[in-house]
Amino acid sequence: MIKITLPDGAVKEVEKGSSPLDIAKNISEGLARNVISAEFNDETVESTTPLYEDGSLTLYTWNDKAGKKAFWHSSSHVVAQALEELYPGIKLTIGPAIENGFYYDVDFGSHTISEKDFPEIEKKALEIARGKHDFKMRQVSKADALHYYKNHGNEYKVELIENLNDGEITFCDHSTFTDLCRGGHIPNTGIIKAIKILNVAGAYWRGDENNPQLTRVYGISFPKQKELTEYLELLEEAKKRDHRKLGRELELFTFSQKVGQGLPLWLPKGAALRERLESFLKKAQKKAGYEMVVTPHIGQKELYVTSGHYAKYGEDSFQPIHTPKEDEEFLLKPMNCPHHCEIYNSSPFSYKDLPKRYAEFGTVYRYEQSGELHGLTRVRGFTQDDAHIFCTNEQLNDEFKNVIDLSLYVLGSLGFENFTAQVSVRDKDKPEKYIGDAADWGKAEQAIINAADEKGLDYVIEPGEAAFYGPKLDFMVKDALGRQWQLGTIQVDYNLPKRFDLTYKGSDNELHRPVMIHRAPFGSMERFVALLLEHTGGNFPLWLIPDQAIVLPVSEKHEKYAEKVLNSLENHEIRALIDNRNETVGKKIREAELKKIPFMLIVGENEESSETISVRRHGGDDLGSMSDGEFADLVANEISATLKSF
Repeated sequence: MIKITLPDGAVKEVEKGSSPLDIAKNISEGLARNVISAEFNDETVESTTPLYEDGSLTLYTWNDKAGKKAFWHSSSHVVAQALEELYPGIKLTIGPAIENGFYYDVDFGSHTISEKDFPEIEKKALEIARGKHDFKMRQVSKADALHYYKNHGNEYKVELIENLNDGEITFCDHSTFTDLCRGGHIPNTGIIKAIKILNVAGAYWRGDENNPQLTRVYGISFPKQKELTEYLELLEEAKKRDHRKLGRELELFTFSQKVGQGLPLWLPKGAALRERLESFLKKAQKKAGYEMVVTPHIGQKELYVTSGHYAKYGEDSFQPIHTPKEDEEFLLKPMNCPHHCEIYNSSPFSYKDLPKRYAEFGTVYRYEQSGELHGLTRVRGFTQDDAHIFCTNEQLNDEFKNVIDLSLYVLGSLGFENFTAQVSVRDKDKPEKYIGDAADWGKAEQAIINAADEKGLDYVIEPGEAAFYGPKLDFMVKDALGRQWQLGTIQVDYNLPKRFDLTYKGSDNELHRPVMIHRAPFGSMERFVALLLEHTGGNFPLWLIPDQAIVLPVSEKHEKYAEKVLNSLENHEIRALIDNRNETVGKKIREAELKKIPFMLIVGENEESSETISVRRHGGDDLGSMSDGEFADLVANEISATLKSF
């Protein structure tokens, strides 16, 4: 017998060789019907894997993230089999599960694939799935694995196997299909009831543009057809909310091939929106004791070597700028923090001067691969709402909690109410990913957990998600479509103060090392605006939206009164404009609706004679007639209801 510990602490004694599925049946038949994958002693296992030792077991269903991962990974095998049967001679490479669905990278050789082929692929994949074929793992020697794939002429799998050791190579079989695979599958293909091929894209083998280009086939699958239907409806809504589409329609930003890929150009309305966001945060920061600084867009290479950014991000940076002076190299700034360390270093400080809080809307540059660029969410030049706090160890807890308060204020004021916190810590099994010693990392991680506990945050701990120089607290926000995004981050750093030899004089008259907090509630202005666009569908909060109202004169003879109304609104600091085109009021209203202007103010004979305006809200609600002053009060009250003081 072996002892199996379940997540709730319960211990089950079962026979050696029992599988997770057997244990699920021992608990309840209902659970067994829903279990699709498992984890044993922190290792992913099949639900049918025999267990021969004591250990901790977690059972996963479709409702668990790990369950979906196994479901989608298994589905990638099924789609790969369908592709092999439909396109003989293709070469499969890798096919992982991703956040929503899966993909498989394929060398199609002389075959081509396009959207018109998707229904046939889906039909073939579902036909295979209905066969209820078991997924079976088996260990294979390195020699046999190489022989198998060399015989099949698949140099991609051969390359993968050559980088593996004997004893760690496994194949997965189902139906007539075999694939090199580490494991993590559902019990059988019959659980897959709905499959959709979403799109195809180019992808270089192993992400290297010097390697052959493959075709990446994206798909998604579900245990019920109804769930696929709901997902596709969500995708349609997401298309309507795509920030690239809305950005064009609302005239916020554009891109130019002549300027360069991934370098956004902000149009007047977008620039004004950004300025309002900056002013909003600057006002809150000033109350919280931050001082604004400005740093250059470039820095000497040595600066980023000292900070560690060059070693970690050098490959993702733009190439060094060589000056006429021999051996002098500059980089476009990839991060603001090294510059802020040097600002701190420019003056001596005592413990009485701390904390020092430096803030900057600093533009940084990363050379992202062209295939990874996406609107404003993945760009090569972006502005971070960066701040760095230099404090004593004794001040760290209060400072961190104050930053949490500021981050929550920002998210709340912009309508992001549904979020969880994520404490991102190091992967202790991969120390090479990080700088600094383990003791400092332990202190930093505990400081974040303590602050999150004291603020009552609902948080999860995610190993391996830390920055290379320190752990962090990330706010994981769900948007209006239920998608999760990381918005805002707070990091504790003991390493950069050491690397830059930052000090302060303590009460004992000795020099001590400050602790550094990195903080960016927006993250980057570009990405934040993109996510806000998609979350709101372009219906920004009233305090932020570029045009709060539009005056619509019924005819030319009412234009003078419309101008008078506009002047009154401007005196009340309401952002408004006039549509005085020779068009019907109905057409003007329809176009104002498309531009998502919150209020339409219609002025005609009756309004002019009574010195009122007829107010229509975006979406169709008629608010009736009111004076300019009453409308100004309405706007002010709506803004104050959403934009609380910090």
